[in-house]
Amino acid sequence: MNDHAKGLLITTLGVLFVVPDSLFVRLIVAEPMTTAFWRGMSSGVLILLGLLAVQGLRGFREVLGSGWPGWLYMFLIGSTTPGFVLAVTNTSVANVVFIFASMPVFAAVLSRVILGETISRRMVVTMLAVAAGLSIIAYGSGENEIAHWSGDLFALYVAFAYAAALTAVRKVRDISMIPAIPIAYIGSALVLLPFAAPMEPVAMQWHLLLGHGAFIAIATCFLTLGPRYISTAEVSLLILLESILAPILVWVVIGEDPGHLTLIGGAVVIGALLVSNLVVLARGRRRMRSGG
Repeated sequence: MNDHAKGLLITTLGVLFVVPDSLFVRLIVAEPMTTAFWRGMSSGVLILLGLLAVQGLRGFREVLGSGWPGWLYMFLIGSTTPGFVLAVTNTSVANVVFIFASMPVFAAVLSRVILGETISRRMVVTMLAVAAGLSIIAYGSGENEIAHWSGDLFALYVAFAYAAALTAVRKVRDISMIPAIPIAYIGSALVLLPFAAPMEPVAMQWHLLLGHGAFIAIATCFLTLGPRYISTAEVSLLILLESILAPILVWVVIGEDPGHLTLIGGAVVIGALLVSNLVVLARGRRRMRSGG
C-alpha cells in the first residue's frame, strides 16, 4: 500500500470513528457537564497513555514551550468539549454536524485576518452558499421541536473554535501538537469538575462513557495521522462524510428526525463545500499533469 492509499484509509477510519460521537451524547443519561467531563477525561487519558507509551515526555515539553499559539490551541480545543455536548443537547444532531461542516469558511476568514492570506473567488462563492445554507438551518430550528437556536449557537462556536485552533497552530508548524490534545481534554474535564457529578452515571453507564472516550481517542489519532499523506482537499471531502453519516446513524438508532428544512440547508452547505473541494482537487491534478 502506497502512502496516498494509506492516508485515505487512515483518514476514512478516523471519520468513521467520529461519526458516533453525537449518538453517544444522546445515549448517555446525565447532565450535560457530566457528559462533557467524561468525554474529555476518558478520551484525554486514553490518548495520554498512548503517547507516553510511544514517545514519552519529549513531545509534551515541546508543546508546553510553543508559546501563545500552542496555549491558545489547547484552550480552544479544550473548550470544544463542553461546547459540543451543549450543542448536541440543545439542538438536533443534523443541525450540529451541518453547522460543523462550515468550519473551512471560518478557517478562511481567520487565515485572512490573522495570517494575511488572500481569500480566493472560489472561497467567496463557497462562503455565500454556506451562509445561505446555515440561514435555512437556523430558520428550520424554529419549526422543529428538537432543534433550537441556542444549540445552533454552541455548534457555531465549536466550528469557529476548531478553525481558530487550526489557524493558531500554523504559527508553530515545526512542533507536533498531538501531545496538546490530551492536555486540552483533561484540562477541560478538570475545569468542568465543580459543575459535574461524574460518579452518578458510572455504575449503569460505564460502558457508554468508556466507549465514547475510546471512539474519540481513536478518531483523534487517525485524523491526525491520515492527513499527513493526502491533500487538504481530499481530507475536507472525507470529513464531509461525518456530516452525512452522523444524522443518519442517530435517525436509525433513536429515530431523531432532523426536519426537512435542516436537510435542505444541510444539502446546500455540503453541496457548496463538496463542489469547492472538488474544484481544488481537479486544479491540483491538472498542475501535477502539466508539471510532469
